[in-house]
Amino acid sequence: MYIPRFFIKQKIALTVNRYDIIAANPDGSMGELICAAEQKRFAFKEQVTFFADPQRTRPVFSFKARKVMDFNSGYDVFDEAGAPIGYFKKDFGASLFRSTFHVEGPGFAGTGQERSQLVALLMRFGDIPFLPIHFDYNDSSGAPLFSIDRQGSVRDKYTVDVRDQRIDFRFAAAVGVGMDALLQR
Repeated sequence: MYIPRFFIKQKIALTVNRYDIIAANPDGSMGELICAAEQKRFAFKEQVTFFADPQRTRPVFSFKARKVMDFNSGYDVFDEAGAPIGYFKKDFGASLFRSTFHVEGPGFAGTGQERSQLVALLMRFGDIPFLPIHFDYNDSSGAPLFSIDRQGSVRDKYTVDVRDQRIDFRFAAAVGVGMDALLQR
């Protein structure tokens, strides 16, 4: 399922992290809700489930950590039936100076990294909500796969641009939500 552009908006909740995944209208504005995601905080094994509706009655895809409470763990992305559709992992060694993620899926593999070294260094001193963050994901030849941009605001809001049609929307949405959760550590 290919969707070239969509938005991720974090919602305020006390015991869970919630996100709305919203379609982009042709004019670039926010459109209809595609799905809603939920992550329980303080879980021993990270898992985020995406639901077809805001009431969270029908799960449609998810991602889950491979290991329990391991900050270097990878995350498998699964479709509604539980079949794998991709994998992503934060590279903690490379992320000391600039956050770096590795991604893999059917027919592609690549690396995503913060675009600005200056913003990356400022983020090391704490999550500064008004700082925009830009991640570019490219394959090994440097061809763009997708990008994730956080707008400078109090609540996290991301624009996801998928440039490679091999990238399943569900995978890009999982990476975007996963980045938000992992950047807060």
